[in-house]
Amino acid sequence: MAKTILIAVIIVLLNVLVGCRGVDSGESQLVPVSKKVAVSKVKAPESTESDIIEQIAIDRQAYLKGLESLIAHYNNTGDNMKLLWAKDELRALGNMPKYNYIIEASVAGPELKAIADIPEANDIYDKAFKAEKEAGRLLVIKDENLLRVALNKYNQLIRQHPSSDKIDDAAYQAAGIYEYFKDYTIAVLYYQRAYQWNAETINPARFKAAYIMDKHMARRAEALELYQQAVEKDYLTPNYREFAEKRIGELTKSGETLKESE
Repeated sequence: MAKTILIAVIIVLLNVLVGCRGVDSGESQLVPVSKKVAVSKVKAPESTESDIIEQIAIDRQAYLKGLESLIAHYNNTGDNMKLLWAKDELRALGNMPKYNYIIEASVAGPELKAIADIPEANDIYDKAFKAEKEAGRLLVIKDENLLRVALNKYNQLIRQHPSSDKIDDAAYQAAGIYEYFKDYTIAVLYYQRAYQWNAETINPARFKAAYIMDKHMARRAEALELYQQAVEKDYLTPNYREFAEKRIGELTKSGETLKESE
């Protein structure tokens, strides 16, 4: 009896859902979704990662422009049914995640030196820092889109002005944003770049990298080494110094790092 009632409820729900479908919604015209995503096996050895990513950006823009042209066409012809379809597809395109596949700190490498006072770089840094601060003005809730704007500007600075004396600061601030988004691998890389590009940086980059490795990545042997370097070289607040010294003692005594390397 219970099974019969359950089946009846499911049928009613399905009928309700189907009944909620809008008239002329275009459901029948949706392109079938393949269960298996076909990936081309054709390789282009001469294409670099940058070339491929640049082509993706071009293709994205072409798709966007195509939909905008289609919307303009249906506006002119008065085909409201297809106009709604095209607008829906454009809206979905806007909501689709799009990644920045180039990680600037990785491309730049560890050999850069933060030595030159470049006004344009200073201006980019100031704008990035301002955007980052505005993103957190509500304290509890952050404006994540504004954080990404700041992140893009920090990366712009690193890309366009690799000799600027602000690259270590930009890397450190960017690392904090990556850490906020829990992209820990990237965050560690940027913290590392901060002290690689400026060994005398005033930012506690070694400590921050060590903390992420220790608490989020189970890379405790590396974390121990960085905690030790941080105590020796970083400008640490009393709280950071106390924490680092405590973890050095705990990691050394517990043998956690030895177990990790076995």
